[in-house]
Amino acid sequence: MTKSNWVLLIIILFLSSCTNNKQIQKSMETNNFMIRIAELEIEPIFIDEYIAILKKESEASVRLESGVICIFPMFQTENPNQIRLLEIYADRDAYEAHLKTPHFLEYKTSTLEMVKSLRLIDMKAIDQGTMNQIFSKIK
Repeated sequence: MTKSNWVLLIIILFLSSCTNNKQIQKSMETNNFMIRIAELEIEPIFIDEYIAILKKESEASVRLESGVICIFPMFQTENPNQIRLLEIYADRDAYEAHLKTPHFLEYKTSTLEMVKSLRLIDMKAIDQGTMNQIFSKIK
């Protein structure tokens, strides 16, 4: 497993353990999370504008939507127009609801010409049984 895959797994486990939401607790019991990595390439001339829009959207999604556990944006250090998002939703229904929110629709329409490519990779947690133990010292 590569270093970036380990980092993503740790983030998944940490974020999944930091909530008391009943929908999320049910997903933990049934392993029903929808986990995705989005790989985006942004046109270099738009990178600053894109990042500002993405930060606004990801913050609003986590704050306003109980089924959105995580939208964690990152970029490659040596190639900042290569954006990666770790997305974790309580379940498929939470993801579908997210796609209809005003903040997501604003993000999608305002960044359309900025995105050169987009690839969505569906993932599954490997060891969901220990999620609530990861990063317990941070609390």
